[in-house]
Amino acid sequence: LFLHRVFGYRGVILFSWLARVFDRSDERSNVSSPFTISSSQSNIHEIRAQSVTYYQVLIDTRDIPYIRAQTEAVTFFGNQERNRNFYAILGLDYVAHEDVMPYTSTERVPIEHELFDKFFIHDSEANLQLPNFVSSEHLKSWQKQHHLWLELSDVSKDITHQIRVTVIPFYIGSRSAQDIILHWWRYSIRIENLNPDEPVTLRERHWRIFSLSGTLETVRGKGVVGQEPRLSKEYPVFQYSSHVSLSATSGHMWGTFKMEKDDGKFLEVRIPAFNLECK
Repeated sequence: LFLHRVFGYRGVILFSWLARVFDRSDERSNVSSPFTISSSQSNIHEIRAQSVTYYQVLIDTRDIPYIRAQTEAVTFFGNQERNRNFYAILGLDYVAHEDVMPYTSTERVPIEHELFDKFFIHDSEANLQLPNFVSSEHLKSWQKQHHLWLELSDVSKDITHQIRVTVIPFYIGSRSAQDIILHWWRYSIRIENLNPDEPVTLRERHWRIFSLSGTLETVRGKGVVGQEPRLSKEYPVFQYSSHVSLSATSGHMWGTFKMEKDDGKFLEVRIPAFNLECK
């Protein structure tokens, strides 16, 4: 059991992933235009990576209404050979080790989530004052079945104007439409104001999406996921997920967020480049 250091929700760890974290703020010596295509932006693997432990967790559904993050669902298509199901699992998250604060509970069911009783078994024989739970065979088989689509491998980070943007991409499978195979990815973005005494509001997003087929697409829009989040001392962090598709088997994305300060000045905040790769 743990408390999330930033979002404050209660959760339980299902299993761990060892991720490669590519932090551009550590490597950057010369700041170039965020829309200049260079080798340093088009290939994150040219940046030295650090290995960091991340956890797949279940979120206590009682806390979801109070989390300043989009916790709609973790999505994936599943095994292409066996079925064409689209999975949407509510209340799943990926949490870095530094954001985990362990805690104990005396509740018989410490986490309210529809999967908790399926994934964990109460160990009534344990000679402990607190309830003890062990992972079930269902959790082990579920992890094995969906490992390919749940696995976290690469994390990209960058800091501009004391605002850190973290991106985690996931390949979720492919589907054919009108004789064209489209490969799909989900990406999770976390935006943190490291100087919350100077609040900012996210007004616009600007994406560049490059496909191995040679196409370069530009996407602009207001806010993110229908919101214009304000990052202040009360709420310094916002997190959301979105999806992108390519006809090619790989590509990469990068871009900027346009932030507005309380005095009306605008800031361009880099979204670090991240690779889109099939599994």
